[in-house]
Formats: sequence, structure tokens, C-alpha cells
Amino acid sequence: MLFPSPHRVSSPPRVVITGAGVITSLGTGWNDNAEGFRLGRVALKPVSLFDVSRQRVKVGGEVTLPSSLPSSELGSRQEQRLDRATKLLLIAAAEAWKQSGWQSTGHLPMVLGTTSGGMGLGEAYYQQALKAPQDHRRQPSRVHHYQAQTQALILADAFGFTGSVTLIANACASGSNAIGHAWELLRKGHYERVLTGGYDALSQMVFAGFDSLQALSPTQCRPFDAQRDGLALGEGAAILTLETLRHAERRGATILGELVGYGSALDTHHLTQPHPEGAAAVASMNAAMQSAELWPKDIDYINAHGTGTPLNDAAEANAISRWAGNRAATLPVSSTKSSIGHLLGAAGAVEAVICLMALRGQWLPPTSTIQTPDPACSFPVVRYPTAAKLEYALSNSFGFGGANASIILRRWHE
Repeated sequence: MLFPSPHRVSSPPRVVITGAGVITSLGTGWNDNAEGFRLGRVALKPVSLFDVSRQRVKVGGEVTLPSSLPSSELGSRQEQRLDRATKLLLIAAAEAWKQSGWQSTGHLPMVLGTTSGGMGLGEAYYQQALKAPQDHRRQPSRVHHYQAQTQALILADAFGFTGSVTLIANACASGSNAIGHAWELLRKGHYERVLTGGYDALSQMVFAGFDSLQALSPTQCRPFDAQRDGLALGEGAAILTLETLRHAERRGATILGELVGYGSALDTHHLTQPHPEGAAAVASMNAAMQSAELWPKDIDYINAHGTGTPLNDAAEANAISRWAGNRAATLPVSSTKSSIGHLLGAAGAVEAVICLMALRGQWLPPTSTIQTPDPACSFPVVRYPTAAKLEYALSNSFGFGGANASIILRRWHE
């Protein structure tokens, strides 16, 4: 049996962003990150969270956590049990929450993207089980908090709200898919506000796994460089408070930007390798454009997935060229993974916030590590800090297993 939507709408409501929180290896909060991305700063350093002595690559986008967590409704005992991923999530959410001016009353749904969740707790459980099988201290707590839904529920407890929880673990597209799904919930009239975004912390298993695949760069992460040789891993979180324009206006909220389009597509070419021509990537961008009722000529900047791996960047370059047509020759493109590494489940959410920063500040974030642009790039790759007039920005997230997502943001005119 089909049930009607709780709110019938004659036309989809506009969806705006009223709060944005972010933490990466560039720093904590909007200001430090905006300045770092605007200048193209590289925030990769030797990993200290776990032993990397046996790995080929020993650097990553490791976050320096603040000395204390933001004020919340969590007790001191709860805070002591928090793993690194949950701390990143809470820090980003606190900034977005404060900026939005939201109150904790009523039902507030969450849509979050992650790939590793509480992987660090899983590792700790395994290591203790090996070293001291009869020692069960802290093990039940690790099992409980390892689960991603527990991390989301902790976030709800921290700010005193209740609501449905949707978790999306769709590889590198998780953050973008989470934001896109939240956007669709609002557009379909199910809710008036949704808390959404993505988060992931560095973990030894994931780091060693990427390194064993020889996917990590042994030199420097250089997306779209002719001599690129791999990606860098990072960690972080970004949270957005999305609400309908009517709801935001009714409460007199400050609007940061508008989310106008979302599209996704599946690439069944290979488990880890994208289709050489980027067929699903083109479909994802086309779907986003169709939902936004825009054309390639309307887009002023693309934040590319741009991991720095030979196959990914070549496929995305082909996809952008095919999708943009003649517009490609003048369409600025960059990958900000050169600054902070690949944040996996957090990548799409952080890059959405970067696009929001660029739209508000009217600048293009550079890929500052490029030495020689790949000839496959028919578009100009932004390599230096650049001022620009931007109205629409498109962000791509293309993940292992063929998950592709694209979102489009629009500058808000106050």
C-alpha cells in the first residue's frame, strides 16, 4: 500500500543552506578552511595516529583535534567514550548548528555519509582480543560505538533532538549521496529541515589497504598532473543544515547558499576502475543538471573528484569534456584533494562546503601541486589562487564500486 506524502506540494520547494561546519587537516571551522582552500595550501604530514613504518606511504591529511569538544548536552562520561570519527562529526555539526540558529525541539531527520564509521574502535577491539583474549574491559562499549548508527545517535543526544537516521555508505560518493538524499526529502515535502553531511577518520586498516593496492602516491598527490601516481588519504567531516526556503524565511535565517541539483548513476564497468570514457560520470552530471534545469554553459566551476590516480583522473577528464562540449575550453576545474587528501565518506560533503565557500567568496580553489597538466584535460585546471565571478558550482564524487554522484550549488544573493 502506498501512503501519500505528509505535505503535498504543487512544485518542489527551494532548498537552502543555513549552516555549514567543517574540520579537515587544514584546520577547524569555516575560516581556517576557507583560507587554506583559497590559497591551495597543502596540509599533508607524517601520520602519527598509528604505525606506518611498514607502509610504502607515510603521510596523510591527519587532523589536529581541538583540545576540547564544543559545548553540548553530552556528559563527561559520554565524551570520554567517543572515538575519533564521532569527535570529527560532533565538531563539524556544532559549527553548522550554531550558524543555523536551529532549535532542538521537534523531529529532525539526519542523513549522514561514511565509509569507515567507527573503524578505529573495531581495530582496538581486534587488537585487544588478540593480545588478551580474556580481557573484556571496554570491549562491549567498542562494539556498541563501532556501529555508525550509534555515532549518529550520539550526535542527536549532543544537541537534544530526535528523528529518523539514514546512513549512506556508498564508498567515495557517500557524502554527496547523503546531501543529495536530504535534498530530495525536502523537495518531496517530507520535511522542512534535515541535518546532513559526511565524516570519516583515518584508520590503520583502511590506510594499509589503500597502500597495499598501491593506490597511495609515494611522491605527492597531484590530481590531473601528467605524471600523477596516486592519491593521499585524509580525514575530516562536514555538516550542512538544509531547509526549505519558506522555512528559512519564516524564521529570519541567514542563508549561505542554495542547493539546486543532484544526480547519481552507477558504473558497472569494474569493481575499482571507472569506465575509461566516464559514461556513468556523464550520466551523473546530466542527472544533476536536469534536476536543476541548467545547461553546462551555466556552470562556473567544477570541483572534480580528482583523486590523483591515473585511471580516475583520465576517466573524469574524458567525462567532463564529453559532458561540457564546447564549454569545456573555458570551464575552470580543480581538485581540492591535493590539499587535504581523499576523505572517503566525508569527501563529497567537505567538497560541497568548499563550493559554498567559493561561491560566497568569489574565488576558485586551486590544485596547487600540479606540475604539468595532463593533455587529456580539455578544460583549464585551476593551479593558482584566482578570483572569479561564480553563480553555480558543480561537485563530483565518484567512488569505488561505481557509485557516482554530482551536486550543484548556487550563490545566494542577499
